[in-house]
Amino acid sequence: MNNSKLRTSTTRARTKILSAYYGHPAKNLKLICITGSTGKAIVARYVHEILQAANIKSAVLASDGNIKTSVIHKFLSDAKKNDANYAILTTPAEALNDNAFYGLPIHIAALTNFIPSTLSGVSADEYLAAKTILFKMNPSYIILNQDDRHFADFVKFHGVKDTYTYGVDEGTTVRIDDFTLYKKGTEANLAIGFKNFSTATFVTGEPAVSYMACAACIASALKVSTNIISTGIANYED
Repeated sequence: MNNSKLRTSTTRARTKILSAYYGHPAKNLKLICITGSTGKAIVARYVHEILQAANIKSAVLASDGNIKTSVIHKFLSDAKKNDANYAILTTPAEALNDNAFYGLPIHIAALTNFIPSTLSGVSADEYLAAKTILFKMNPSYIILNQDDRHFADFVKFHGVKDTYTYGVDEGTTVRIDDFTLYKKGTEANLAIGFKNFSTATFVTGEPAVSYMACAACIASALKVSTNIISTGIANYED
């Protein structure tokens, strides 16, 4: 066995041990995993606020940096003890490569974006390989950014139950109609089917529009109403 396979085998074994140690908490939770080059933590917190606004108990572990396997399983254990229905986690490429999420049942896998220019110390192909690990874990639902230039690299993946998209095109699940940028926030007009609604956030900059659309798409998969989506996003304070 070469060093790479040995490392993978060892890491997966440790992940199984940690899961067993904490009583396999993921079995009682629906995991929402958010990956991408930027915006993971913001989208995760948007979704958390949306679920809170819907009176759905959830827990969030949001970080733009790496997350260790031990931290993930301790978090899931705490979420279960607090009777959470959903666990929202950011899934960075490093953690995916390290098999930190190995064996976990993924309810929703969502992609914010894929921006190779933000990478350091790893090739775009290696980064893409790491990101696709999440979408190969048979999530019930997959959420994709149709506006992302690397959309074609992910469109081949399909959720077991359904696949949703967001972006400016007519065919997306959540459509971005227009937006306004302010000094202290961002407002966007979105549409789900024939239902138009507005969202606003204290997060500034054009990327916030995509982040709001991603969170709305995740919430749409969870059958949350548009008014609750708007309320939840507005409740998030950076």
